[in-house]
Amino acid sequence: MPHTITPVAQLVAAAEAEIETLAAAEAVALHGRGDIVFIDLRDVRELAREGRVPGAFHCPRGMLEFWIDPASKYHKPVFGADKRFVFFCAAGQRSALATQMAQRMGLSPVAHIGGGFAAWKAAGGPVEAAETNPKA
Repeated sequence: MPHTITPVAQLVAAAEAEIETLAAAEAVALHGRGDIVFIDLRDVRELAREGRVPGAFHCPRGMLEFWIDPASKYHKPVFGADKRFVFFCAAGQRSALATQMAQRMGLSPVAHIGGGFAAWKAAGGPVEAAETNPKA
């Protein structure tokens, strides 16, 4: 029996209809504020290859729900902070889905960077250099 697969573009569009999307320039303007936590969802290989947003908390996408949930043995205290969480990935699709899930779990306030890390860099956002000798 063939599977009926919902296209990822449709899932992302539905997520973006439910969440706040920040333009990269808006996100860059928020950088360095004490009430904002940037959450980098990219894979460690992407971080090593492309660099990082200074001060961003790295949360691999596959661990997000477990790290948010205070009842999980994997919970990370950063997600218990009284802050605004701004998620990003490479191009904005994973972060749209992640932001939707975080919001559904009750994390608030949340937003994501439209266009992701690529848009952040294009908007002149600060970037820490990639590792010269990545382990991943």
